[in-house]
Amino acid sequence: MMHGSNPNGRATFLDTMSPEARAAFARLGTPRRYAVGDVLIHEGDHAQELVVLHKGLVKVTARLDRDRVSLVDIRIDGDIVGEMAAMGVGPRSATVTSCGDVLATVVPRNELEPFLLAHAEVSLALNRLLCGRLRRADRLRLELGGYPVPVRLARVLVELAESYGRPRRTFRGLDWNRVHIDVNLSQPEFAALTASTTNTVHKALAQLGKDEIITTGLRQTSILDMARLREAALLRVSAA
Repeated sequence: MMHGSNPNGRATFLDTMSPEARAAFARLGTPRRYAVGDVLIHEGDHAQELVVLHKGLVKVTARLDRDRVSLVDIRIDGDIVGEMAAMGVGPRSATVTSCGDVLATVVPRNELEPFLLAHAEVSLALNRLLCGRLRRADRLRLELGGYPVPVRLARVLVELAESYGRPRRTFRGLDWNRVHIDVNLSQPEFAALTASTTNTVHKALAQLGKDEIITTGLRQTSILDMARLREAALLRVSAA
């Protein structure tokens, strides 16, 4: 996965540390492996452990009611999950499920807290991560009420492409205007991310395909024209 190569993409938690801090942080916890469908974290559980993802992809979901579950986010290698509960802020607020083979490290709170007190760089990186996730959550709540579904979907696709995309390779180098998204999402999952219905998302995806902005198939999505996708998302297009 090439998320670290995208100049527009977000940095994962491990990517924000110096090599020295990252090496020290890597000595914490217990390594674990998960197969596809395994649950790393259960919503409502009172375990106070941080999970560091070293390889693989997980989905973060939250229960809306007894019958409905919403896809909240996607995390990749270099990310962390469970940070709020690991810092003693209540029970688990979501369930984290493996989307494939995952290699992770589980760090209990009694290891994490003294480490953060002794390593200001990592503590600051964690605080920045938490602030960034809170800002993102606030932005998403505003967008859900302020934009129609096609715009919300385009914004989700832009974020996925910038965070988890693989650019097309050409003889001139990497082409970030044509990106394959390394996340397999179904139409119901796109609907959950955009707070809409599957039928509405199906129509919006079909229109983007008709406009030759994206291609989809078998839970695979590729962006044919990032500049036009950003226009559809009502985002400013960077000058070449």
